[in-house]
Amino acid sequence: MSAESIDSWKTSLPCTRAEAEAIDAADDLAIDAVLMTTEEVEDDRERWRLDAYSEHRPDDAMIAQLRALVPSAAAIDPVIEPLTAQDWVAMSQEGLEPIVEGRFVVHTAAHDVPAPQGGRAFRIDAGRAFGTGHHATTSGCLAMLDRLDGQSFAKIIDIGTGTGLLAFAAAHVWPAARIVATDIDPAAIDVTRENAELNGVAGLELIVADGALSDAITAEAPYDLLIANILAGPLV
Repeated sequence: MSAESIDSWKTSLPCTRAEAEAIDAADDLAIDAVLMTTEEVEDDRERWRLDAYSEHRPDDAMIAQLRALVPSAAAIDPVIEPLTAQDWVAMSQEGLEPIVEGRFVVHTAAHDVPAPQGGRAFRIDAGRAFGTGHHATTSGCLAMLDRLDGQSFAKIIDIGTGTGLLAFAAAHVWPAARIVATDIDPAAIDVTRENAELNGVAGLELIVADGALSDAITAEAPYDLLIANILAGPLV
């Protein structure tokens, strides 16, 4: 690979779920890289991975910072890979086939599909926020919302809305309900707003908030239905 074709660098270390949750919850790690944690083996607390994406090859100082985040990998050498210039979002979407959960279909722009009869299709592209429907927890929540049809909810809140998908699904099942969607990440709320417009979903109340710690949330309590597809640590 020529130096001219290298666009960025990826540094990977194994980690535990507890370490991954601590990284995800940290406000400012002061590392000049974008960090991503991934579950490598489903429901295995010890088999996670930390990937750090940086514009420059990681130096000893950056590697030391990453090691400090994942002490369980103290004896393991990091895997350092050069990355070529690619449209990584487009490439990731090529592999995301549509999913079907009950009446809901979730697809990307690369796999546009119609809604089933009496159902609803949502276009959710991979991007800056979590929740394309392809993670088991997200699809499980969609299935549960589908099964709750027939029950009445007047006020619904989706804490940690990510892409807005679960709030959109709730709005389809209970169109008369007041639905609040919150996220700690302002970018996720921006993504939710964009996705709502793209999918023709109107009337959601969008709030940037740390969990339920917001006057705008607590002032409206109690809620009839709470959706929280977030990490186990914050849930506990």
